[in-house]
Amino acid sequence: MSEIPSTDEALAALSMPLLDAMMTQRAIRRVKPDPVDDALVAKCIELGLRAPTGSNGQNWEFIVVKDQRVKDKLGKRYRQGWAAYGALGERAAAGDESMLKILRSVKWQVEHFSEIPVLVIPCLRGGMRLPYLPTPFVGESSYFGSIYPSVQNLLLAARAMGLGASLITMPLWSVTSARKTLGLPLSVTPICVIPLGWPKGRYGPTTRKPVEDVVHLDSYGKRWVKD
Repeated sequence: MSEIPSTDEALAALSMPLLDAMMTQRAIRRVKPDPVDDALVAKCIELGLRAPTGSNGQNWEFIVVKDQRVKDKLGKRYRQGWAAYGALGERAAAGDESMLKILRSVKWQVEHFSEIPVLVIPCLRGGMRLPYLPTPFVGESSYFGSIYPSVQNLLLAARAMGLGASLITMPLWSVTSARKTLGLPLSVTPICVIPLGWPKGRYGPTTRKPVEDVVHLDSYGKRWVKD
């Protein structure tokens, strides 16, 4: 089991080379109930705010959840979503040990959600469809594109400081309920949830498909071959 660093040690770890952080970042769902210093949460969000956003609108808001009642309410929604998704996922993943391992990790997070010390919920102000955009799809793509670079910055900062983090959306399957739980006005939409805590395990290298398996040249189906 990894030890919990001091706040100063965790902040100093932000000097980790970007390549190391990117090569070892992964969803860490099993975390300890031990508290996370507010200074570390604030630093994660501060670095998240350095990300680009559409038209430099900076139309983001972040809810930091530590109140047990709020975590319990979001956890209830998470369990409801998992009750439907989890069984389907397990059947679809039958025989695939790699996928079953992920599902077990998600199940752990669902069952222990209320014990996670901090939840960060990135939100966006304004509506999804802007009048000057030609199609709803482009509008929605632009809208969500204004928060996810910030989310990735936040996740990389958490990784560097040794915090366990993951990006999830299932606790927000009912946006109406989430708005009520978080006290959000209709003009602010919760986008995802980032549980933060000290990992029960360790970070390590990730396994991903090689570039040549997923890149196409000029049009789909024509594989790109690196020179």
